[in-house]
Amino acid sequence: MSTAGLSLRELEYLVAVSEHGHFGRAAEACHVSQPSLSAGVRKVEELLGFRVFERTSRTVLLTRRGAVAVDRARQVLAAADQFLVSEPVGGDPLSGRLVLGAIATIGPYLFRHILGPIRRDHPDLDLIIEEGLTGHLIDRLREGALDAVILSPPVADEGLVIEPVYRERFRLAEASSGQESAGPAELDALDMQEAVLLEEGHCLRDQTLSICASAGIRPRQTAMSLETLKAIVAAGTGFSLIPLTATDDTLGGLIRYRPFNDPRIGRTVALAWRRSRVEDADVRALLALLRRTCPPGASAIDGRVSESFDNDRVEVDNRAVPNGGRP
Repeated sequence: MSTAGLSLRELEYLVAVSEHGHFGRAAEACHVSQPSLSAGVRKVEELLGFRVFERTSRTVLLTRRGAVAVDRARQVLAAADQFLVSEPVGGDPLSGRLVLGAIATIGPYLFRHILGPIRRDHPDLDLIIEEGLTGHLIDRLREGALDAVILSPPVADEGLVIEPVYRERFRLAEASSGQESAGPAELDALDMQEAVLLEEGHCLRDQTLSICASAGIRPRQTAMSLETLKAIVAAGTGFSLIPLTATDDTLGGLIRYRPFNDPRIGRTVALAWRRSRVEDADVRALLALLRRTCPPGASAIDGRVSESFDNDRVEVDNRAVPNGGRP
């Protein structure tokens, strides 16, 4: 059996005749002529291959198989009505499937703080997490494979909405003998020939080079991950700049983290999604959650960044909200 050419209107005719027991009264209820309604009913019967109604000179009766067909028509019409109903106002936007990307230098240190609140407060959210480098995740976002990406600007924002989530400072990571004073560090005093950096493609590498204004250097050693980079430094090879949220492990006291005198030395963490996204209530709800649950020591940004991400040294428009923890 084929449903080609069958319309919901013709199913309405079927139900109306069943309810009124008369073709004329059913036509009046449907605001069509009786010949049009009769033609529609005949079309449905031809598609079904059996008579829905038993026609007599006085009344119209449902056949046994016709009663089943009318019940199914009612179900189809009810489903069609439901199809046009929008999600109720006040429903949880963080429900259903959401695919979230995160760059490797943020994800492991952020998710430990936000997954608990997400699972507790949004049990109907099916969160799928994907990790990668910035360029790869942005490509995945633009092609529709990801709903949003947690990253660190600057990035090319053509076709994207990029909303800041929080600001975190960098720490100077260096090998420790356990005896030195961990006083503030001076950026200008560092010899970038001693720097240990991540491999190409990591935005943290680019930010470190940009902050130190030494893009032409050749680093002593490189690492694929932030944890391996910390281990290289702890082994006694050079120094690096580490985001504050990733400094909770001193590798058994072999590494120490010193704050910089300049509080602007750090990065902004942001949430990006496609500007063309028709409904963005889910990603905006996620944005609000990320700002509420940002890691200790970071400062949530309640609003837009007021200036461009120039070497990722940005000033926020007086609405940074401290989130406790270390300064």
